[in-house]
Amino acid sequence: MLKPTVGPIVGHTTFHDTRLFLRGAPVTNARAFAGLRYRRTGDTDWSQGHFAELTAARDMSAVIALHGLASDTEYEYQAGWFNTRDTRPALETLDPLQLQWPLETYRFRTASSEPCTPRSYIVGSCRYLRMTLGIASLPAKGDRIFAAIKRLAQTASPPISALVMTGDQVYVDDMNAVVPDRDYPDILAKYRAAFSQPHIQALMASLPTYMILDDHEIEDNWPANASRNDSRLYHNAMAAYEIYQASHGPAHERGPGEQPADQPPHYWYQFAQGDIEWFVMDTRTRRNLSADDRRILDADQEHAVLKWLINSPARVKLLVTGVMLFPDSKSNDGDTWKAFPEQRLRILESIRLHKIRNVVIISGDVHGSLSSRLRHTADPDFEVQTIVSSPFCNSLWLPYAKASSFILDQPLAKTAAGDYYLEWTSKVISQDNFAHLTVHTEYIRVEYRDPNGDYLYSANLPLHPPQPSLPSAV
Repeated sequence: MLKPTVGPIVGHTTFHDTRLFLRGAPVTNARAFAGLRYRRTGDTDWSQGHFAELTAARDMSAVIALHGLASDTEYEYQAGWFNTRDTRPALETLDPLQLQWPLETYRFRTASSEPCTPRSYIVGSCRYLRMTLGIASLPAKGDRIFAAIKRLAQTASPPISALVMTGDQVYVDDMNAVVPDRDYPDILAKYRAAFSQPHIQALMASLPTYMILDDHEIEDNWPANASRNDSRLYHNAMAAYEIYQASHGPAHERGPGEQPADQPPHYWYQFAQGDIEWFVMDTRTRRNLSADDRRILDADQEHAVLKWLINSPARVKLLVTGVMLFPDSKSNDGDTWKAFPEQRLRILESIRLHKIRNVVIISGDVHGSLSSRLRHTADPDFEVQTIVSSPFCNSLWLPYAKASSFILDQPLAKTAAGDYYLEWTSKVISQDNFAHLTVHTEYIRVEYRDPNGDYLYSANLPLHPPQPSLPSAV
């Protein structure tokens, strides 16, 4: 067996299941297969092999799901790919073959179902890896920060439960001004280069990773900048996104042994760990820019978000948005929630009127990191926190956000009942960084760290005992 050309990537991981992505390579006149085996750390016997065929339709990749695992347990696994000259061997005939498994062993841990236990996460976005004529320029610069995250993951207490990447994992449009990438093979090459760098590969092989796209997976400020000739670009970019980001996440619902469908029903999704729940929104592909019904979320997604906020019994609700819900930028590019004030206000009013506590907005996008708090002049119990983490790696061509980039001297929104206003809870980090979040019982600790893993800044964001929500009308 050969080492994967991309991956393995540990994807959606629950108390008893996980999904693992890996890619091989095409072989002329042969069929290729991915395989893995696993065992609890410390055991001597491996499981039987688990296999999936690799096809060109999925860029020679597959997702293998493992079921029936023990909760809060560390497993180790070996994974690789191979080819056979048999025209169509049955998957059940592969295990008895005398396969030489790769020597490298990876480890992952299943989730714990225990409530009220501290959990930690890594959050970040915007990883710029410029490609010139199909070759990554200075790839070590874009990969260095993941070595620091891996070192932290090896020592963190409580253990890091997941890596949450909130957008711009690749820059399909990085050379748009010179040689724009629109063809499917070129976009696939960017994903292969981005996810096969040594440090991010090692990190994602052991830490459950959750992803959602933002604009640069397609084109800057998509769809506002879309032209009539961009339908091919969108089709190709989303086909690549579905293979490399969506396939191993919760957006795909499938049974044992099933490969992810070419397209999930939608890209937004939820996942839970104990009494902490995440709702990861798609704020990019379902926008409506018409004047009479401007939406950053389609109606079905807005309904799902409100239903989750109002009805979920989770102690802490982490709502991910690729672009910031607040604070507003002074820029008027029309790309963020600032340009969709009616829908934003509906969400905020639902949180306030239903007295939903411990809602934390997670986002990236702005090439700067910060935390802030939204309050209401007539409702002292209302509070929504935001944590922004960006970028993993910036381009020399792009500026970092600063405190002066944001609007804080006027209300975010005005209503008949009162005004929504903002307060800083951290300084603005204007350099490459990632955020390490630890959710405790009474607060969330946010630590921002630089590409070497060195401490930059921290903040403790208070959590409150939940109180019963009002009856739902959603």
